Amino acid sequence: MSSISNLSLITTLSVRLDVTVLQSGPGLFAQYILNHISINIHPKSVAILILQQLSILYTQKSQVQNQSSRLITKSSPGSIPHNHNRKGMDVRGGSLLKHADAKRKDIGGSQFDYTSDGQMFKTYNKKMMHSHNSFNAISIPTGIFFAVFFSVVYYLLISWREKIRNSTPLHVVTMTEMAAIITFVASCIYLLGFFGMSFVEDTPCLEMEEEEDTPCAAAASCKSDLVSVKQVVKKEVEMVNEDDEEVIQAVVSGKMPSYSLESKLGDCKRAAFIRRVALERITGKSLDGLPLEGLDYESILGQCCEMPVGYVQIPVGIAGPLLLDGKEFSVPMATTEGCLVASTNRGFKAIYVSGGATSILLKDGMTRAPVVRFATAKRAADLKFFLEEPLNFETLASVFNKSSRFGRLQTIRCAIAGKNLYIRFTCSTGDAMGMNMVSKGVQNVLEYLQADFPDMDVIGISGNYCSDKKPAAVNWIEGRGKSVVCEAIITEEVVKKVLKTNVASLVELNMLKNLTGSAMAGALGGFNAHASNIVSAVYLATGQDPAQNVESSHCITMMEAVNDGRDLHVSVTMPSIEVGTVGGGTQLASQSACLNLLGVKGANKESAGGNARQLAKVVAASVLAGELSLMSAIAAGQLVKSHMKYNRSNKNVSAKS
Repeated sequence: MSSISNLSLITTLSVRLDVTVLQSGPGLFAQYILNHISINIHPKSVAILILQQLSILYTQKSQVQNQSSRLITKSSPGSIPHNHNRKGMDVRGGSLLKHADAKRKDIGGSQFDYTSDGQMFKTYNKKMMHSHNSFNAISIPTGIFFAVFFSVVYYLLISWREKIRNSTPLHVVTMTEMAAIITFVASCIYLLGFFGMSFVEDTPCLEMEEEEDTPCAAAASCKSDLVSVKQVVKKEVEMVNEDDEEVIQAVVSGKMPSYSLESKLGDCKRAAFIRRVALERITGKSLDGLPLEGLDYESILGQCCEMPVGYVQIPVGIAGPLLLDGKEFSVPMATTEGCLVASTNRGFKAIYVSGGATSILLKDGMTRAPVVRFATAKRAADLKFFLEEPLNFETLASVFNKSSRFGRLQTIRCAIAGKNLYIRFTCSTGDAMGMNMVSKGVQNVLEYLQADFPDMDVIGISGNYCSDKKPAAVNWIEGRGKSVVCEAIITEEVVKKVLKTNVASLVELNMLKNLTGSAMAGALGGFNAHASNIVSAVYLATGQDPAQNVESSHCITMMEAVNDGRDLHVSVTMPSIEVGTVGGGTQLASQSACLNLLGVKGANKESAGGNARQLAKVVAASVLAGELSLMSAIAAGQLVKSHMKYNRSNKNVSAKS
């Protein structure tokens, strides 16, 4: 093997460096060399050959560069006609010119049309010069590592062969062999990186810097994706006119408050745009993913949101049909949780084929509870007795009701803590959720009471005895908003075929999970599987206050075997569903459309409060369906499987970014 000369190696390898291999980059060149190495080649001789071939590669690459430079020197821009014979040109240059011709014809004289093939060839020459410089930087160290690698491998093979002959253990190594092993590992690491680095020649980042004069250069950037202030300003400068720029500068400098833009400009959309640009410049953060167009900013002024800069998109799914009290409903659900709409839809199907659900409205009254203080507990008790005296109720009701034609006082209940008195007013509110309505009525009563109780100190219009947007036993027991019970009987056949479980398993699971398990956890109104999931989704879709999901999700789910254990009776009792069909977010276009889908948009002209009460029943029935489906999935052991199918994306989102 050692007698093979370098000349015979060259003949055996048959390595011919044509123009294609020459321009393919060091990674592909090395792959070309290795693909032609014979198994019987001496490693040491191969290392010498690699150095020789790298030298030849450098020489031929320089010749190609000189040839292309001479062609460019002879051909000024615009001097090469489209039908020019390109046989004398380099292979890649000719192909590029042909590609340019074809591209020009396809686009039909668009902005990508080149003035001449000479200009196209000049751009190509820049790439060649860059590739030439990159190659010079890596060819010498790569050759050295090739030589070291094959030399070390040769040395180790010889050493191990001698050890095998002499019956010496292979793991016993000398210092020289240890150094050779370390060198071998280092060479492998370098060469593995070398073979994977062909992008050094072809990366768009390097070519972009040379192609800034072409339209494609603006389509990519290899810099960090961290958005600087300069980048934000550059992005917005084309969209901002002189008048807007002046206002933006005033906001950025602090001379004009951001919250006053709507009142000073008189244009809510323009105010949102200026606030958005100013925010991007101040923070240096981009808001590209937050849409600005498509929202009526006039409609949210003074009602829904202050200082807007855009809006958040939430998908809306439709579950149904829901058969409730003999009527069919398609229920909109706005959510980002996969599987939720599908699960609720399965519950609707089970209810529908079993004959539908029935709902009962128990109460309808919004509450507000101010806290007042006296000098003594006796004076606080005196007011308590006065307010709870039935003879005084009519007078107090007339004072309360004068602030609204829909707000009607229903009850007054009081609680004392020392010399502090908490007064819980309950009133009907028509089709509105009613917090503002009841607050105005309470204010009227407090002003009336000041005449008979001048020593009364009003601490706050709300003393948390209402109780709003907090889990509270008073809501769970007394109710707040709409109190609804919804029930259905699911037949044995439906339980098995649609819900994929059996009645006995559902009844047992409900007792141990929703009742016993919740009691062990010290739950307050949380004797259910996931009522808040459905409540939140319907609330977001229909423009309700999402924060009131807290008390609105108070629910106890009951399941019982009926008809000799064959069928399932399931019910949900929800004492504090707080909804409205007028005011707040219900007047926004998207939410209004969802209310219209349910047939409860706006105020009910025939019966005040009828639409809001119907919406509360739909919410309860939707919770019933959600409870039924989720409990069945848990009983059948399908919860994890279904969530992995519907709640996990298989798309490579990072590849699109």
